[in-house]
Amino acid sequence: MTERRRLRPPSWTATLTWKSAVFITVMCCALAALLGALVHTAVTRQTVGEARGKALSRLAAATVAYEAGEALPPGSGIDPPGLPASLRALAVGGRRGTLLAARDGRPAMWAAAPAEGRALATSVDYSQSARTINGLDRAIVGSSLLAIGATLLVGAFAVTRVTRRLHQTARVARRISAGDLDARVDDPRSADPSRPPDEVATVAVALDTMASTLQRKLLAEQRFTADVAHELRTPLTGLSAAAELLPPGRPAELVRDRVRAMRALTEDLLEISRLDARTERVDLAVHELVPLAVRVVRASGTRTAIRVVGSQDGGGAGSVRVETDRRRLERVLGNLIANAHRHGRPPVVLTVDGPVVTVRDHGPGFPEYLLAGGPQRFRTEAGGKGHGLGLTIAAGQSAAIGAELVLGNAEDGGAVARLTLPEYVQLREDEPPGGDHPEVT
Repeated sequence: MTERRRLRPPSWTATLTWKSAVFITVMCCALAALLGALVHTAVTRQTVGEARGKALSRLAAATVAYEAGEALPPGSGIDPPGLPASLRALAVGGRRGTLLAARDGRPAMWAAAPAEGRALATSVDYSQSARTINGLDRAIVGSSLLAIGATLLVGAFAVTRVTRRLHQTARVARRISAGDLDARVDDPRSADPSRPPDEVATVAVALDTMASTLQRKLLAEQRFTADVAHELRTPLTGLSAAAELLPPGRPAELVRDRVRAMRALTEDLLEISRLDARTERVDLAVHELVPLAVRVVRASGTRTAIRVVGSQDGGGAGSVRVETDRRRLERVLGNLIANAHRHGRPPVVLTVDGPVVTVRDHGPGFPEYLLAGGPQRFRTEAGGKGHGLGLTIAAGQSAAIGAELVLGNAEDGGAVARLTLPEYVQLREDEPPGGDHPEVT
């Protein structure tokens, strides 16, 4: 039994502007209802009190005329038609009272008193007072709607100014996380010392301070890495030359091997420092992807199988061209192959499927920290193998040539590195730009 998908509200209902508008509307409606009820109650009580006073005064005059045996005033009588039954029962019971009820289809204030077992009653027209109260109610509703609308406009303007600054702070934070350490919020309230900073300005200042501190630390790290690599080059060159002069034997081979490892590490450090500084220029050109991948595998000197998807029919992936920097792409593929052999287990397979190159081994797979946070330099694997620079360089060079490198693990075991390159598409000479059938060459 499939679980019923929960309905989610639209994303715009989670915005601060929407929440503020709802809060302002609810509060304005509640305040308008409270004030309207108070005004309506006060005016109604005053109007009813005045009508009750008039009705009792007319009832007193009718009572005097009735006791004197004179004719009753107009609108008065004994058990007149239309007299409410409850008020008649009250008068027959020997008590005097008033009641707001209809008379001849119009609102009226009735007053009744006992008269020898019957009810002496009179009424005062209440139509004008009822119209006054109804008009007051309409005025209260209209003014409340206008007040709510005006408050919403002013509140939306004020909230939008705040949210605009928050969005600007969020955009700068995303730029910083993407590597643009020169991005700053520069909130106007923080730039003017005469204006007291609010909470948004405080957050903006904290973000700018964090970015400046992070930039200084990263620049210091980049300079240190570049300086160390440059300083190591000269003694390593001399050490390499001296190692070649050693007499043949196992000790000499060990020295030469360590010197080669040190030189490779130095070159990796220099390459990482250039990638961090974003000073390298990309030399783009169109290349056949399959021959380039075959050349990288052969140069690696490893037992890596090559698989080309769709090449058996003479087309498809076997004829795919990509627009890339050949040297950097070879560097990326070489590092992926070396990492697969160093940390994985055979067989290692390089697959070309269109503009996508996949390198897979059948070892334990990438560790969780790498899948979660990406390659981390100078973090060694179990057993102390590697410096964490190969995948770091591969990721940096992939970004430099506009390719997408995704690291993952296969369901049946093994690490999978998938590199997606920008494919080169050329239109036929007889086809105008924007045709429906581009020819991949």
